[in-house]
Amino acid sequence: MTAEPVSESAVQEPEPPSRWPVPPVEGWSVEDLFTLPDLPPHTELLDGSLVFVSPQRRFHSLAIDLLVNGLRGSLVPEFRVQREMTVVIDKRNGPEPDISLVRADAIDGMDQTHFQVKDVVLAIEVVSPDSEARDRDTKPRKYAAAGIRHFWLVQMSGEHNRPVVQVYERGDVTGTYALTGIHHDHLKISVPYDIDIDLTAIDNL
Repeated sequence: MTAEPVSESAVQEPEPPSRWPVPPVEGWSVEDLFTLPDLPPHTELLDGSLVFVSPQRRFHSLAIDLLVNGLRGSLVPEFRVQREMTVVIDKRNGPEPDISLVRADAIDGMDQTHFQVKDVVLAIEVVSPDSEARDRDTKPRKYAAAGIRHFWLVQMSGEHNRPVVQVYERGDVTGTYALTGIHHDHLKISVPYDIDIDLTAIDNL
């Protein structure tokens, strides 16, 4: 008696392994954010969920460059300006502001990968189409609740597609952000230190 040949359709190929690990029941932790292999660059952790970043518009990159250079142009010794670094709020939250102003004594060397939220004085988010809700709502609420004193929200606006900067400051009583100014073309403020940035200079970057 000869065995019937097995048709190709009957042969089941093994399923390829999942590209991403299955999250634990309680969600991911900040430790996971720093140790899981092969996470895409600039992955964030919000409420125990990993958030991946889509490709960004040219405006996003240029706005960050403009503001980083402007902040560093009048920087005082007690602060440092960092771009796209994780800020550890708690075990389940490690967002990555586009720009952070941190205390100089929080700098720990060239291998440093994150900052503690207590060392962040200003967080800046440049709004992107894929992350608009997070940039406008989720992350500012978390920054304020964690005690970050200053927050800027930056968006592209106008016929020249230039940055408009909304400046917020945290109230001690409410623990929430209040809008202190909306800046078109020129940003000039005195807190957290004297800052003067020509926003139209993005045209030349």
